[in-house]
Amino acid sequence: MRVRVNRRTTKRLAVVGAAAAALATTTLATAPTASADSYRGCDWPRVCFYLTSSDWVDNAPTAAFQDVTTSYQDLGSRSRGADYVTNTRNDDRVYLRYIHNGTGVTSYKCVPPNHYQYFSTTFTVTGIRIDTASSC
Repeated sequence: MRVRVNRRTTKRLAVVGAAAAALATTTLATAPTASADSYRGCDWPRVCFYLTSSDWVDNAPTAAFQDVTTSYQDLGSRSRGADYVTNTRNDDRVYLRYIHNGTGVTSYKCVPPNHYQYFSTTFTVTGIRIDTASSC
């Protein structure tokens, strides 16, 4: 049995095959890089708040932020006064604004990339600013 191959069909198959190969190459070339791991339930690249020590132990953040900002953001009910704050970002430091509950004095704490901060009941965290510099 003799099979006849139409030149137009052969050319069309060659073009489709070349397009598929180009698409596969493009997809491989633009694949995202591997991301960092999460920590205590806080996915990379976020800064997570844990209102209570139980939330921290249970790896259950109550709020998360990830946008770099030029000014402090006031914290809402799911983050204000948190016991723990963790920074899972690899290259960005985080500034936390807090007040001393006894004196009312406002202070600031820098949390470097991939670190966390504990706040005792003496302090109340009230704001956050994520900065693109990596060291405090």
